[in-house]
Amino acid sequence: MSHSPPVFETDLTLLERLKQMPSPASRLIGFEVSEAADGRAVVTLQAGPQHANPMGTMHGILCDIADAAMGIAFVTTLAAGESFTTLELKINFCGQCGTNCFARKAAWCNEGARLATRSAKSRTKTES
Repeated sequence: MSHSPPVFETDLTLLERLKQMPSPASRLIGFEVSEAADGRAVVTLQAGPQHANPMGTMHGILCDIADAAMGIAFVTTLAAGESFTTLELKINFCGQCGTNCFARKAAWCNEGARLATRSAKSRTKTES
């Protein structure tokens, strides 16, 4: 069975399209975009056991929401008809994050003629 991609008005920016219909990735993972404007974005995730690796901590899911936050930050800088793709993703972990934490990725971008770089930082806190 094949699925057709959603049809959008062609004069909309990617950000306007994202606001019309959240991405399949955001629905699958469960993250929300709480801010997106001017090359910045904040993505939040209420982590749960469905996000854990076999050791009971979050790891790969943090890469996913970092990539989403950075991509959404970049989307805010694009005009109608423009698109992008992630060329490289690198992440450093400074500690473990269990599934009882709230994760947030804030991203901003610096745009060049052909490439843009983006950074993301995570903020976590243990629930009581």
